[in-house]
Amino acid sequence: MEQKLIASKTFRFELSSESQEFDTVLYVLHGYGQQAQYFIRKFRPLFDKMLVVAPEGMHRFYLQGSSGRVGASWMTKEAREDDISDNIQWLDQLDSHISERFQPKRKLILGFSQGGATAARWYHMGIVNFDAMILWACVFPPDLKVEEEIKHATNQHFTIGSDDEFYDSDAQDELVKFYLNKGFTTHRFEGKHDIDAPTLEVILNKINAEVPNP
Repeated sequence: MEQKLIASKTFRFELSSESQEFDTVLYVLHGYGQQAQYFIRKFRPLFDKMLVVAPEGMHRFYLQGSSGRVGASWMTKEAREDDISDNIQWLDQLDSHISERFQPKRKLILGFSQGGATAARWYHMGIVNFDAMILWACVFPPDLKVEEEIKHATNQHFTIGSDDEFYDSDAQDELVKFYLNKGFTTHRFEGKHDIDAPTLEVILNKINAEVPNP
């Protein structure tokens, strides 16, 4: 018979700066098989504008076989409810740590690929009051039952590349339609399953216009 035991675990995260003071913090959640230390580099153009924080998924594994490169995952289909709860709990603790250390006045969140589902869950289920959310090349988690809140979404964005290898043109159209119906502002760029810096800049400029710095 299955049993459960709650114990502490050490989590990793990356910071773009340890000393600079910024009014804005951007949490960036990586995709399947990535590591925070490499994922945060995709946001290097923002390092002099805001604090970028990249938490890492709790499950690490070898990408091929039993040795070599290591990636991380937020969860699998196994014991997913426990993983969802654990993710939200540790991300809330991370924000408490960041808030106490840096005292940001504005909080943004970006979730890429698999990290998009975790970002959406954190946005809706966690204790953090985010000023804006960006979901990037991902499906909205179907387990979230917050239809009315999503329908009247403000400062929430979705984007995907035209040559994304995980979504053909029909799937992309369906995703864009879904997010538009939920009140998201949608963006498309010419590119693959990756963070596109110019598109991200457009989105952040729009957020800045709608949610100005305090």
